[in-house]
Amino acid sequence: MMSEAKQQGFKTRLLARLDEIAAGEALGRAGKQVVKLDQQAVGRLSRMDALQSQAMAQAASRLRAGEERRVRAALVRIKEGEYGYCAECGESIALARIEHDPAVALCISCAGS
Repeated sequence: MMSEAKQQGFKTRLLARLDEIAAGEALGRAGKQVVKLDQQAVGRLSRMDALQSQAMAQAASRLRAGEERRVRAALVRIKEGEYGYCAECGESIALARIEHDPAVALCISCAGS
């Protein structure tokens, strides 16, 4: 069983990660906006670059959303007293694995299968 102090440390890291994700999303918002067709200001190749940048910004946003779901789920597990236990088999997750990624939900055995 994990100590209360250790859990609190992981909770602090998870909350800080949520802040980082929110900041990244705020920065990426401009890149996801619709690319306007203005032939005077933007040539065809520049428009293609803008569309590619938009697609990359949207993909990054989807990745951030997935990471945010994982972090929020870990915070719920802390609140419910289930943090540090595998969501599949219920066994303890190795502390080194949690230290590497505090949002991890599966033990190494279940993650590999």
